[in-house]
Amino acid sequence: MTDAPPAREPSWYVLVYRIPSEPTRLRATAWRRLKSLGAVYLQNSVAALPVSPAAERALRKLQHDIVEMSGTAILIESTVLVGEANVLSIYQAARTDEYEEIVDRSEGFLAELQKEYEKNHFSYAELEENEVDYTKLVNWFGKVRARDEFDAPGRAQAEDALKRCEIALEDYAARVYAEEPEGH
Repeated sequence: MTDAPPAREPSWYVLVYRIPSEPTRLRATAWRRLKSLGAVYLQNSVAALPVSPAAERALRKLQHDIVEMSGTAILIESTVLVGEANVLSIYQAARTDEYEEIVDRSEGFLAELQKEYEKNHFSYAELEENEVDYTKLVNWFGKVRARDEFDAPGRAQAEDALKRCEIALEDYAARVYAEEPEGH
């Protein structure tokens, strides 16, 4: 029996940048874009993402945009020699936080549906509004899941919360269909 080769440490893209302090919207723009990609900050103006073709494209574009903002930016591909567990922990914590937020928003969604029941408010307009809200939750989960490279804790709870939302929405829709007259 042969020993399996040791697991290879993940590679990371590291964006090191500096943006002029004024106007502040430029810094906010970079921060929002990095956050939307799922990047984590290792320290001020040093963000990391696991290596992938999509991450490379997005970070190359952001690097270009930062230079266009009269800033400086360097994009590095690297492995961590010492402290990989720390980088991975920061990345996992960010995904776990996102999953927890999805669970919280799902609870809010379920509470809103409950209010509709309490008000005896069963209309197609409300159903449509709730469907839009549910779709936003599902899409958000999809984005988080897509960047969850290392199976962060919390995914199963977020999936369960979304399933409860789906079932509750189906039940609400059935009630709307029963309550609303045809053709409305």
